[in-house]
Amino acid sequence: MPEVGDAATATLTVSPFDGTTVATLLVTRPDGTTTNPTATSADNGQTWTATVPYTLAGVWRLLWTVTGTGSGVEPQLVSVAPLPAVTNTGRVYATTTQLAYYLEKAPPLDAAKLLRRASKLLDSDFLKAAMYAVDSDGMPTDAEVAEAFAEAVCAQVEFWDEVGEENDISGPLQGVAIGSVQLQFGAGENRSGPSFYAPKLMRALQSLPANKFHPSVVMGGC
Repeated sequence: MPEVGDAATATLTVSPFDGTTVATLLVTRPDGTTTNPTATSADNGQTWTATVPYTLAGVWRLLWTVTGTGSGVEPQLVSVAPLPAVTNTGRVYATTTQLAYYLEKAPPLDAAKLLRRASKLLDSDFLKAAMYAVDSDGMPTDAEVAEAFAEAVCAQVEFWDEVGEENDISGPLQGVAIGSVQLQFGAGENRSGPSFYAPKLMRALQSLPANKFHPSVVMGGC
């Protein structure tokens, strides 16, 4: 699969073909704009190639139109991946270096993405009503709190690696009380043990002293 910034060669093989065969290429980008890269053949019209620079992530449509012998049209769809994020957007509570030391091994190649998602989970499910000192970007200023948040998101990434990022064993979370670590899962009377959250995430937050981190009493469900 190409990534943004790649310049790939689009290829079309025509059969039957002869000296009258001509192929042209219309490229529709994901944003709806179009371009007509130059198509050439080095074998008298059987194989046609054109260079397509992929400048946007998304689904690209390549439409070959053949005239002369072998006439017809052939659409092709190409899925283009975005470049891996170089800088994080939003609050991210751990770096890939911290994750590597936490895991005691090389982190996965999508570690930056997983840390972003784990940080968003921490924000939405555990920190929405919590009280702790922050800077202008909303990041914790106390070193002990920052370390606990980093440990929490690293634990969640490790948990996802073991059970799957979207794993839901026990049903939706209905309530959490960090002070006494009370969890309620399932719907109605269908309650069971933890599913969405790493147990080590809860322990990392519970380890913080009350004068530095005051959690929400009850968090929202999923």
